[in-house]
Amino acid sequence: MKALILAAGRGTRVRPLTDRMPKPMIPIINKPVMAFLVEHLRRFRIRQIMVNTSYLSPQIEAYFGDGARYDVDMAYSFEGREENGRLIDEPLGSAGAIRKIQDHSGFFDETFIVLCGDAVIDFDISELLHFHRRKGGLATIALLEVARNQVSSYGVAVQDGEGRITEFQEKPSPEEAKSCTINTGIYIFEPEVLQHIPAGGPFDIGSQLFPALASAGQLYGMTASVPWQWLDIGRMPDFHEVSMSAMRGDINGFRIPGKEVRPGVWMGINVKADLDRCHVVPPVYIGGSAEIQDGASLIGPVVIGAGAVIETGAHVEESVVTEHTRVGGGTYCRGKIVGSSYCASADGTVLDGSHTDTAWMFGDARSGEAVRNRTQEEILGYALLRAA
Repeated sequence: MKALILAAGRGTRVRPLTDRMPKPMIPIINKPVMAFLVEHLRRFRIRQIMVNTSYLSPQIEAYFGDGARYDVDMAYSFEGREENGRLIDEPLGSAGAIRKIQDHSGFFDETFIVLCGDAVIDFDISELLHFHRRKGGLATIALLEVARNQVSSYGVAVQDGEGRITEFQEKPSPEEAKSCTINTGIYIFEPEVLQHIPAGGPFDIGSQLFPALASAGQLYGMTASVPWQWLDIGRMPDFHEVSMSAMRGDINGFRIPGKEVRPGVWMGINVKADLDRCHVVPPVYIGGSAEIQDGASLIGPVVIGAGAVIETGAHVEESVVTEHTRVGGGTYCRGKIVGSSYCASADGTVLDGSHTDTAWMFGDARSGEAVRNRTQEEILGYALLRAA
């Protein structure tokens, strides 16, 4: 079976993380979320993997290359154009991506799987494939039951007694939702599905292709027989929650990188830190070439990105500090995602450094600037941030 990973979107709901990286490259403790998908496909002996790209496509292509490091074959379908030395992204939608690849080479000449490139999964693909072949439809979706107050973030499926999807609602309100069974972004298709996807323009799987297939009686959905993990990185709170879960050991099969220098504390190489002169409560990960100054506090779960600097007196708790970020002394971060130009709360609220004088709280560690004396206005801003 062949595969397509959808990786062309801008990831606007995960900004500002995606201001500088495409959504599939969002790191879960230094490991891009799309790497989890490639490894999972390889476990089921799926080795021919296409990836559609558009927004910041060179980052994805440079990292994964031809797939040899994962023992798979990978290639890319760019959606956009070059103009004056710049790549202009022009995504074709999830179904349009399938059609573009097929028109180029006829790649989809057998049953194939499509995955959204922004989730960590341990789903049994074999069970879905067996269900799909038994039902004989053109498409099958892996489904999951969620609480009613969550349905507005997903596509909702309504099924008959045979598992056939009779109606498909794209992100309905809780009041309008006719089911709490949602689309997980894992699909199996037959090549004949291409007959339902027009050529030459954008076309979406959830809002356009699936309603057409449901009307034709060719769309099925399967809820797995055993519980499985589906960790969607759709919003900033999701990124924070998944990062904390990874540090707690709650992601099946995930191993925290680096060396465990003491129980529950992992480090990459070239780290500058004297843990006996800091307050460290596991679990904590410190990326390569980072610096933890004397007197800093790290209260886990904490992820410190590569090349980051945590200054004396800084308090980081249940937080993610992204790579090359400096956290100033006296800053209190609890339940935060801290970047070189922003600080986001676990609920997604963002303090943008480009519009606020936050240089004393966070910045780019590569700038070489140490923390400066704080004004009364900055101290007030710090107090408000801590209260949040």
